[in-house]
Amino acid sequence: MVYRIVYKTRIVLEMIKFEHTIFALPFAYVGALLVQKQIPSLHNLIWITLAMVGARTAAMSLNRLIDRHIDALNPRTANRALPRGLVNVKEVGLLIILSFALLFFSAYQLSPLAFKLFPIAVAVLSFYSFTKRFSWTCHLFLGLALGLAPVGAWIAIANRFDLAPVLIGLGVLFWVAGFDIIYACDDYDFDRKYGIHSIPARFGLERALLISAFFHIVAPLFFITVAFVLNLGIFYLAGVLIAVALLFKQHTLVSPRDLSRAGVAFFNLNGTLSVVMFVFTLLDVLFPLHLF
Repeated sequence: MVYRIVYKTRIVLEMIKFEHTIFALPFAYVGALLVQKQIPSLHNLIWITLAMVGARTAAMSLNRLIDRHIDALNPRTANRALPRGLVNVKEVGLLIILSFALLFFSAYQLSPLAFKLFPIAVAVLSFYSFTKRFSWTCHLFLGLALGLAPVGAWIAIANRFDLAPVLIGLGVLFWVAGFDIIYACDDYDFDRKYGIHSIPARFGLERALLISAFFHIVAPLFFITVAFVLNLGIFYLAGVLIAVALLFKQHTLVSPRDLSRAGVAFFNLNGTLSVVMFVFTLLDVLFPLHLF
């Protein structure tokens, strides 16, 4: 019995790519840190973390459930848990319900506005998985879903909308959309054959990588704008500069003729980027140093 639980847990964590939480969670903490330029209370940190776990688990489980038939046809994804029958539809459906319940209860524990916005969060997280069926803008919808992290964390503490978290969210949107385009290049042939919509399938590999590079120029501009809006200091700006270097490195690893290192670009560099932004924002909050 214990072995079966451990086995199923491992399968589920692999199915939802739990390690990819590293992309959005640090930016949720960035939003939380910048509300009052201090470390939030333990209560807020715990419930923001649980909300993020619930949101991401629900979104990824939905994506796997909705895409299970497509995944079964794609050689890159045919080994995923649902196509292989390692988990069934009912089990994944239950996981989705429990994950949204965790998000619902976490929002209730945070702020009234966060609780009221719960249906919008569910709608955005659910809608993304359908977009590849009708629009090559699907990458931007994924970016929007992850871009909600800093906005949601800010609202969870401040109980209001502000310009700064929206700017951070837009930065995350274009950062995520940019690296998702690179990731989608691996499926270029499959997407064109089966009518899956993506920027590589619509515009070709060369133009897709140019669009990705453009998005990765736009993203740090939003992050820099946040520094002026909130009067942030040297540490935060240093974090943005390191992020720019990581984005540049990412685009040196891939080309239309060689996508073999797209996995490195997708996970290692982008995971590092989000952690860098969090660490340097934390340093800026703890040790505010300004040029002027």
